[in-house]
Amino acid sequence: MPSLRAFDALRTTCLTLILCLPLALTAQAPKTVSDGKAQQAQRTPKPPALVDPTGPAVSLESSEALFDVAVALNACGYDAGLAQSDPIRQRVRDAVNQAARQSAEARDTRDKLCSFINGHRLYEGSRDLAQYVSLALYLTPPPELSPSVELADMPPDATQVVEMLPILRQFAEQVQLHLIWLRFHPEYEAEVTRLHDPLTHMILDANIYLKLPTSTYTGSRFLVVLEPMLDPGQTNARVYGTDYVVVASPVNGTINLHDVRHTYLHYDVEPLLYARASSMDRLLPLLKTVREAPLEYQYRADIVSLVIECMIRGIEARTMDTGVTLFVIPADAARADVPRLQHQRDVSLQQAEAVRQAAVTKSMREGFVLTQYFYNELGTLEHNPEGLKEAVGPMVFGMDVDVEVHRAKQISFVEQAPGDVIRMPVSDRGLDHAEAQLKAGDAEAASKLAMQAIKDHTADPARADYLLALTWLLKGDMDSAANDFRETIRLSQDPHLLAWSHIYLGRIADVRDQRPDALAEYKTAMTVRDGQQDTLQAAQKGIAQPYALPHTATPDGDSPSKPE
Repeated sequence: MPSLRAFDALRTTCLTLILCLPLALTAQAPKTVSDGKAQQAQRTPKPPALVDPTGPAVSLESSEALFDVAVALNACGYDAGLAQSDPIRQRVRDAVNQAARQSAEARDTRDKLCSFINGHRLYEGSRDLAQYVSLALYLTPPPELSPSVELADMPPDATQVVEMLPILRQFAEQVQLHLIWLRFHPEYEAEVTRLHDPLTHMILDANIYLKLPTSTYTGSRFLVVLEPMLDPGQTNARVYGTDYVVVASPVNGTINLHDVRHTYLHYDVEPLLYARASSMDRLLPLLKTVREAPLEYQYRADIVSLVIECMIRGIEARTMDTGVTLFVIPADAARADVPRLQHQRDVSLQQAEAVRQAAVTKSMREGFVLTQYFYNELGTLEHNPEGLKEAVGPMVFGMDVDVEVHRAKQISFVEQAPGDVIRMPVSDRGLDHAEAQLKAGDAEAASKLAMQAIKDHTADPARADYLLALTWLLKGDMDSAANDFRETIRLSQDPHLLAWSHIYLGRIADVRDQRPDALAEYKTAMTVRDGQQDTLQAAQKGIAQPYALPHTATPDGDSPSKPE
């Protein structure tokens, strides 16, 4: 048996591997069902092409690929919000139409493009546009305009329209769309410059209120993409794993900052609550109270999603612009006038509170039945030095569930409610955050999230077991890690996930001086043939020589040495 010191070294090794090598599930999420489209829906979406993992956590930019897709929609009858759009939208349309008039081939290709778009039109206008936005975010820059990930790793709605790309590339070439982009690009950049300060102030204000000086956790990105060729009245926001993307159409240097801020609050709040997902079972009775509420399915089925949205709505109500001007008592007011002036101030405070309370009541009637609770708790937080990160635990754990269930039962729900601005691809958000916590080296938080996913019968059980196995490695529990890697192998159909599970089992066997077992695992990893270079190199190295720990110590305590 290896010494405890060796186990400690292997734990350090595992942390290094997790942080430096690609996680198997990051390279390719597991398939869990046989139907092709269902498999695609269960995969964790990879980051959009615009997300730079080495770039800033928050960014504001434009995209030529999105411009090309938006131009195609405009050329084929997409007029939503045209009268309210920035003048640049009409000028781009005119430039494209002029180029098309000069080429019969371009007009023929445009007809084919429009035939495709008309043939894939969805009944709901917002979802019709959303599928093309999803596609555009996963495209490489022109002239390639190719998916930046494998088809199976794209958002499901994007795959429905991906076949338009050959026609779009042909149309872009024939009307010289890149030259049109270069012509108008300075105006796009001017919009980015104009919106930089308002967006920065919005983010700072949110973080100051929540007392969150930095991003809640590392590895996530918040990206705002500007595209004036789209309807300015519609904001497209979505979450891909731990990346949050907002697509907005500016008009005269302004965008719908409310929708952008709502998405940013998801970016701030979600990690805090998903880290406590395993402790929210006691809140499950609340789901019974919202069965008849006009909520999207995820809020009626997932208590964590419901809690997150309720907290965000509480924050929004607390920080909203009520439109009421608060009366300020003059510094030089006479003492005799103070009672009257104080009454005026109290009246203005009551008026502002009434507006905020009306917003809370509206959210409660729409089905977000914990909004009042969090609104009240946030009022207390405002007067305390601690921030949301420290207070969120007591808020959730200290909730009197029976009281909130009783309150929810008294609500008369509205018949219809607007949908959330954020559209989330089908994925297990808890496992997304477990992976983020694992990359950050927080094995305990990742372990809780993975265990909760298994308990909740996640659609990705193999992925949950794989993550759990990695957390056991970080904790130095080789037996539990081996068991969960074997469970991953039993459940998974994903080659990359299978191969790396065998490789880790081989390394564990090598540490235990069980070389024949290790060789068998490495050779099995080779037979999986996932086609990834990191897998091939790791398996070949394991076959060539026993796995060696980066740090080993001699029994008498000599300095550790590094293997080659």
